Amino acid sequence: MTLPSGGLPRRFLDLLTRPLVAGPAWWSVVSRLPVYLMSLALVLTVREQGGGYAQAGLVAALYTLGMALGSPLIARHLDRRGRAAVLTATALAYPAALTVLVWFTHPGGWAQPAAAVVAGAVLPPANACMRSLWARLPLREEERETAYLWEALLTEVLVISAPLMLAALMLVGSAGLALTTVAVIGGLGTLGLAHTRLPVGTEAAGTEAAVTGGRGPEAAGTEGPGTAGTRADGAGTAHHDTGPSRSPAADGPADRSDPRRLLSPLREPALLALTAVMALSAVPIGLLTLAIPAFVDRHGAPGGAGVVYACWGVGSAVGALWLGRSQSEVAPQTRFPRLLLAYALGTGLTLLAGSQLGLALALAVGSAPIALVSATEMTLVSTIADGRSLAEAFTWASLATVLGDALGQQAGGLLMDPLGPRAVFAVATGTALAAAALAFACRGLLTRRAAPMVECAV
Repeated sequence: MTLPSGGLPRRFLDLLTRPLVAGPAWWSVVSRLPVYLMSLALVLTVREQGGGYAQAGLVAALYTLGMALGSPLIARHLDRRGRAAVLTATALAYPAALTVLVWFTHPGGWAQPAAAVVAGAVLPPANACMRSLWARLPLREEERETAYLWEALLTEVLVISAPLMLAALMLVGSAGLALTTVAVIGGLGTLGLAHTRLPVGTEAAGTEAAVTGGRGPEAAGTEGPGTAGTRADGAGTAHHDTGPSRSPAADGPADRSDPRRLLSPLREPALLALTAVMALSAVPIGLLTLAIPAFVDRHGAPGGAGVVYACWGVGSAVGALWLGRSQSEVAPQTRFPRLLLAYALGTGLTLLAGSQLGLALALAVGSAPIALVSATEMTLVSTIADGRSLAEAFTWASLATVLGDALGQQAGGLLMDPLGPRAVFAVATGTALAAAALAFACRGLLTRRAAPMVECAV
């Protein structure tokens, strides 16, 4: 089967309406709504309850801390025990914890911070689950590239639209009611993702191996005509392996005495290098998050910061749609450092801005590679990580970007008063260039593939 020639939107539509793919793809969108607005919703709720900004910030920070502590463990259980059990448990626990926080705790006590930690820790692993499913679904390599580009574009859309959804809910109710509603909707989406039907052999490698006696997805009869013993390289060119191939679950379920069970995916040098690059490349995002409103405050109306931020997100989304079509023509380990270099040069455009309009244009143009960088990162994680721990690997990758973003925001806050926003733009550009240099240096490591991907028609 050849890919449709109607452009990237047509490729998205064909992928997301395909039987046995549409279900998990669209349920995952619903399940991820809380991810992109919960910190803001918590701040608004605590303030509505009479708490100060310090208390609201503490609750939001503890929620993020709980997420950082709990998500790798939950992702590990997702890899070990399978989708249904873990997603069902978190789909029930997450809205329950947030309901307790909103309706049964108050600012100033110990219960509210504790509930925030618990809520963050049991956040459903929808991002990690769906991204690991894209790696296991029986797709051709070009279709998998399209799937990860969709994931990157979806992030941009949710970042913009989820807070608007929260604002719309608050028009007809309180911030607490809006938070609870979004949490319940996310829980229902997670239940849908947990129990929607998948192609045979797509479940997590560890649980699938337990069923098939240590054989991978190929053993479940998912390969299409002519795909046995075939893999695709990063550029999408098919090769036939003459030696024995290893599927994501080919080694069977890890023995309980195997010390690797106790080790995180970051023990793999290639994945460790990739997450380091991801963390470093996220630092400029955090720096710009602080520098943009400061620049607008000095060169225009403070209320215009939201419009400038929107240009940043829209530029990334348009870049994905405009440039994404040709991405699969270049191997991911080759295009990754190139995209990071383009991202660094785009960040440098902020140094040329002399007005609010100039900054908006610089961000709109310079952000074009951002979603493509994110999509390529996901492709690399899926090809580098051990197939038995894909969800955990994606979780560590996401935490790396969160850590880098947070570090950038902290550094931006410290640098803003003594140096000003233009100097912070320069630091962001230098950091992005350092991330690109590190990616070029690690390019050899990133050529490693943990396992051949299954390629067949769904």
